[in-house]
Amino acid sequence: MKWNILALGRQFGSGGRTIAKKVAEEMGIPYYDKEIVEKVALETGFSQDYIEQMGEHARGKSEWSYAFSNPGVPGIMGGMSASDFLWVIQRKVILDLAEKGPCVIVGRCADQILKDRDDVLRVFIHASDQFRAERIVRLYGESEKKPEKRLADKDAKRRVHYKHYTGEEWGDTFTHHLCLDSSVIGVDKCAEMIVSVMKNG
Repeated sequence: MKWNILALGRQFGSGGRTIAKKVAEEMGIPYYDKEIVEKVALETGFSQDYIEQMGEHARGKSEWSYAFSNPGVPGIMGGMSASDFLWVIQRKVILDLAEKGPCVIVGRCADQILKDRDDVLRVFIHASDQFRAERIVRLYGESEKKPEKRLADKDAKRRVHYKHYTGEEWGDTFTHHLCLDSSVIGVDKCAEMIVSVMKNG
């Protein structure tokens, strides 16, 4: 089988973005992450900061986050809530990018948005809490929240968002072709393994 597209999901702090970039560079194909945010911003008029947060995170850590989201206004955004409108546009952008040719797409439920394509390798990167905590402090610095709390909050909001819009469990092994532990395998080795699978089928 020829894998043209990598849809890579990841836990916060697991090194997923770094792995995705390395794969794109090695394969010589486009990498889409912030670029998706920019495209969605152009189509919606939302700020990039808003899209960055709401594009793959729920407002809160439970499904009730969506129950109390602002209802849509008739005649504006098709009557959809801001969250639903953003999802529709982001989904369209991801589908359009996949149609353009081989690429790497990070997060934003791309694995489920593109699940009906048979050329998409769906990968999830996870890691131990200790590895992730040390990594986010090293990369992003300290904050008022303890790193473990930052990890738990971000992961919970991603999990709720993913479940709400796809109906699937975030990080579920049954919805991915590969699930790799970067704290055991290493970031570079994870990238090498994915490249090998994509090149050799």
